[in-house]
Amino acid sequence: MHGLSAVFEKEFRDHCGSRRFMILFALICLAGLSAVYVAAQSIRSDLSSDSSTEFVFLKLFTSSSGVLPPFLAFISFLGPLVGLALGFDAINSEKNSGTLSRLLSQPLFRDSVINGKFLAGLATIALMLASIMLVISGLGLKLIGVPPSLDEMVRLIAFLLITIVYVAFWMAVSILLSVLFRQAATSALAGMALWIFFAFFMPMIAGIIANVVVPMNADPDTLTLLRHENVSQMASRISPTTLFQEATVTVLTPGIRTLGPVLVRDVIGMIPSPLSVTQSLLVVWPHMVGLVALTLICFAASYTKFLREEIRA
Repeated sequence: MHGLSAVFEKEFRDHCGSRRFMILFALICLAGLSAVYVAAQSIRSDLSSDSSTEFVFLKLFTSSSGVLPPFLAFISFLGPLVGLALGFDAINSEKNSGTLSRLLSQPLFRDSVINGKFLAGLATIALMLASIMLVISGLGLKLIGVPPSLDEMVRLIAFLLITIVYVAFWMAVSILLSVLFRQAATSALAGMALWIFFAFFMPMIAGIIANVVVPMNADPDTLTLLRHENVSQMASRISPTTLFQEATVTVLTPGIRTLGPVLVRDVIGMIPSPLSVTQSLLVVWPHMVGLVALTLICFAASYTKFLREEIRA
């Protein structure tokens, strides 16, 4: 596509040099370093009483001493803010300032504009998260003194890729809102409303849906409880936040063998061994496909709307 590289380079430089990027990077990096430092102190005390070092490095991202949430909770909470901040004014700000019509008057395809903006935001997200992961891993390695194994490194790479897709989904949502709404403040508020709905209200709505589909009496039997939990879990997975949390916890915790409710009779005779990387990825494969599909759907909607709308000086 003619002009795609020029738009990409310009947007990528703007993102990396903006105060918005610096503030978000510093916020997530500070939160991650604090969470890993607190987790490392707890891990070091556990290592002094237990000589086993299996999957110790992964505990830096999932464990917490109770003072601060784990790094996984921070990235689940702050990741959407990064995606929304990178795209809420991607299109409407240029419309309002009149630069979009001047840009499209150049020998530049219209789809190169929105594709370049999305790819530049995706590269910015990847750069930010990879840098934070390296800094946090370096601090954790210095504090606990146990290097990650090959299995742990693969799991951390998978965690990084899932996180990039998760943040890219929110960026695609913000770009879509930027195309739909003329004012940047309106698109920002709409994005924040969606984030709050999926993060805080969707679990409560999932419980209500489960109560309607599978009513619970005073003394429900095992089958009713199982059906109720399955319906609640499936309804909560409408939220991309739930998909991300389940996928990352499973990837970073090899001991998790399933994400659904399990009866006692199902675990009798089961060997309590951790899953391999391949098996863990197979467990969360539907979640990963769901996040990628949601991201592509949101971007495709914004792409179609942007190509069809009329842009005047």
